[in-house]
Amino acid sequence: MPPPLLQNPIHTLLKPLLLPLLFIFAITSLTSSTTTPPPLSTTLSQWQSARATYYAASDPRDTVGGACGYGDLVKAGYGMTTVGLSESMFERGQICGACFQLQCVDDLRWCIPGTHIIVTVTNFCAPNYGFTSDGGGKCNPPNKHFVLPIEAFEKIAIWKAANMPIQYRRIKCRRDGGIRFAISGSGIFLSVLISNVAGAGDVTAVKIKGSRTGWLDMGRNWGQNWHVNANLQNQALSFEVTSSDRMTVISYNVAPKDWRFGQAFEGKQFET
Repeated sequence: MPPPLLQNPIHTLLKPLLLPLLFIFAITSLTSSTTTPPPLSTTLSQWQSARATYYAASDPRDTVGGACGYGDLVKAGYGMTTVGLSESMFERGQICGACFQLQCVDDLRWCIPGTHIIVTVTNFCAPNYGFTSDGGGKCNPPNKHFVLPIEAFEKIAIWKAANMPIQYRRIKCRRDGGIRFAISGSGIFLSVLISNVAGAGDVTAVKIKGSRTGWLDMGRNWGQNWHVNANLQNQALSFEVTSSDRMTVISYNVAPKDWRFGQAFEGKQFET
């Protein structure tokens, strides 16, 4: 959570100058469709310890799907710089779209010195309770575990290393283009897959507005698929997206009134 604006008492002599500035700042925030992002220092977490393994895709279809619902990861813009997280980190899909920086540590034999990678969360590593967390159940709680495509794993370690100690930290995501909204459903059931989110990367709340409605709250279906039960056909659609760092961006009239199920549209983007 960002620090409060005032952490210490302000000298009486500064108050006449400070209050008008606060008033101007409040008015500016209310009239902007994109909330000012926090300073970079508040978006970088400290390095923490975890472990990482890899998978080798034997079929192109292995890059399609995942617990976040992004579908074809290449078409979605994530490529192979992706990761699946263990249960203790996955947050039931809330963290989908977040970005992490990883580096290999503590193993001079297998680590590639001076290297790191940045990956996006797109999948879930399910626990295997047939094994203990320290005896084969690598994604069992409370383990913090990352599962990478071999193409990403080999950027920081030699593939023979298999289960490697790493360090990780949460960082801001940088994306090309705007937030993408892929619309599916039928009748009054409307589902929207939200992807290519910059900044925090993960989404905590979504609202949708038809050209003839007010703002409607959407519910998380699974991963980053959000849904609402409303008849919004033949209406232009607007979206309000809030990320885990409490930043909000509003994209007005993203989809024209003649939109159809199966189409995807691009809106505004978080500042980075």
